[in-house]
Amino acid sequence: MARHDGVDELDARIIRLYTDDPHIGVLGASRTLGVARGTVQARLDRLQSRGVIRSFAPQVDAGALGYPVTAFCTLEISQRQGHGPVVAHLSAIPEVLEIHSITGVGDLVVRVAARDNADLGRVIDEIIDDTHVLRANTAICLVTHLEYRTGPLVDAAAAAAPAD
Repeated sequence: MARHDGVDELDARIIRLYTDDPHIGVLGASRTLGVARGTVQARLDRLQSRGVIRSFAPQVDAGALGYPVTAFCTLEISQRQGHGPVVAHLSAIPEVLEIHSITGVGDLVVRVAARDNADLGRVIDEIIDDTHVLRANTAICLVTHLEYRTGPLVDAAAAAAPAD
């Protein structure tokens, strides 16, 4: 589990640099940031071990893969056996991109990708094909106005960090 120790300004600069240029490498980062290579490597190692940086994997665009339709399904589930059985069922569906437990109306919100609206219907049929799923409500994303981002959050966390 990730600790919540925050980040300082140098951590934020490193994260920002690798977000903007993931191929930069430690030597390139040290030159760009004006700090020692060992400092950059130590900071990267610490950020990874704390779970702040989860991956250096490429960000994949589902639309470019042929899945341009994004939808959010709110599921009401039978909670007698908890969320586990439904999460296991949903995790086996390739088009399911995210699963979150939520408060309010519904128990889970699921982000899905599909090739078109008819394919979305097939995906929804797969989602509800579980005895623990009682009801599903689906909203199709028409336009994404802001992609998932963390840069401003990293900057805010660094600004809130106590000075050394």
